Amino acid sequence: MLTPTPLEPAPASLGDGRPLFLKREDVHELGAFKWRGALPVLTNYRAKGAEAVVTASTGNHGAATAWAAERLGLQAIVYAPEGATRTKLALVEGLGAEIRLVGADLDEAKNEARRHAAEHGLPFFEDGAESAQYDGYGAIADEILDQLGERPDAVVVPVGNGALLGGIGVRVCARAPETLRIGVAAKEAPVMAACWDAGRLVESERCATFADGLAVRVAIPLAVDVLGEVGSRMLVVSEREMALAVGAYAAAGIRVEGAAGAALAALPQLADVDGPIVLIVTGRNIDDELHARARGQPESFPD
Repeated sequence: MLTPTPLEPAPASLGDGRPLFLKREDVHELGAFKWRGALPVLTNYRAKGAEAVVTASTGNHGAATAWAAERLGLQAIVYAPEGATRTKLALVEGLGAEIRLVGADLDEAKNEARRHAAEHGLPFFEDGAESAQYDGYGAIADEILDQLGERPDAVVVPVGNGALLGGIGVRVCARAPETLRIGVAAKEAPVMAACWDAGRLVESERCATFADGLAVRVAIPLAVDVLGEVGSRMLVVSEREMALAVGAYAAAGIRVEGAAGAALAALPQLADVDGPIVLIVTGRNIDDELHARARGQPESFPD
């Protein structure tokens, strides 16, 4: 799918009476938004003569890299942490990429991927560090503004490395500057929220969220700089709040992963926003067991 993803009124069960809309990035064939950033980046690499690309990912970025590489005739080597979601790894492998499991978290896998790329003279695609990604994600904002037909009061974006909010925020600032650009990070993976609060790069050793799309421990400098310019607010939500949101989506007939649940989980913190509010539904790629636990035992997640 290279056509615009749907913008839909949210099911009544998800809202609280305010106009609420869902930007359905989850309906892409990959089940997530990351293709929008990967395709232009790999197109640039191929134009410079690359025949292969190395990246690191917890899943969705790796799948998008593999998907773009397959379309462009490139080899993709994807490093992932040893605890990566099996559903996402199967998607990456099914797209023809070589998977290498290394390290306890994304940033350890990233260090090994960067070393391998340098050793073999290959481009290293660091998610969130390529300006072409931000341009690709800006198309989501254009679609929202064109599809909605009016200015939303807020666009609420889950924040992992921050590139998605950065790309959307740049375009919203240009076209609808009064619209709030609101990021939502996991309380158990707080580095980007801490950087936004401080207005600079900060270090964090905490990264223990079930929402693997938000599981970032080391901040991307470019994302910190962009979010400092375009972000209106940065909120944090707990694991239990995200699990409850995943369950609420499921009850409404929509399967989402934890990162996508973050935007819905933040709604109670936006009581001052009357609407319309647009939530970015970032992806659906969640393991069955984890999805069932979020639906049936949200109290088992820390608050």
